[in-house]
Amino acid sequence: MQISSFDDLLRAARLQPEPQRLLFVFAAVELPDDATPAQRARFQAGEGGALVPLMCVDKTPDEVASFGALVEEARQFTAPGCDWAMVFAAALSGTLDKAPTSADAEAPLQRMVDAIKRGAHGTLIPFDRQGRPVHLGE
Repeated sequence: MQISSFDDLLRAARLQPEPQRLLFVFAAVELPDDATPAQRARFQAGEGGALVPLMCVDKTPDEVASFGALVEEARQFTAPGCDWAMVFAAALSGTLDKAPTSADAEAPLQRMVDAIKRGAHGTLIPFDRQGRPVHLGE
């Protein structure tokens, strides 16, 4: 299934034969301290920058009513001045009709955070603040 919106992600997760747990990492885009003048100019034009994970959460598909609900919940945990620019999503599949638990999701969430820090996010689905998929270069 092609994921062209956050709703597609929810629908796909709910249709899987095994129960799923959705994993989310909210990230900001910042300009590194050692950025060159050219990188600073690109950043000012809305391009480039470094992804910085801010917070993460795991939920079953039924615990996420909509992208708006996820954004509203994230707002409660976002520190002033540390607003997120995109949220990366992945799914963790259960086995034998048993859904993964939050404890099962801890290590995969940490791997997501580490991958985002390294810029190796090709297996994750990033969404902008409106719930639209973002196409990032690797």
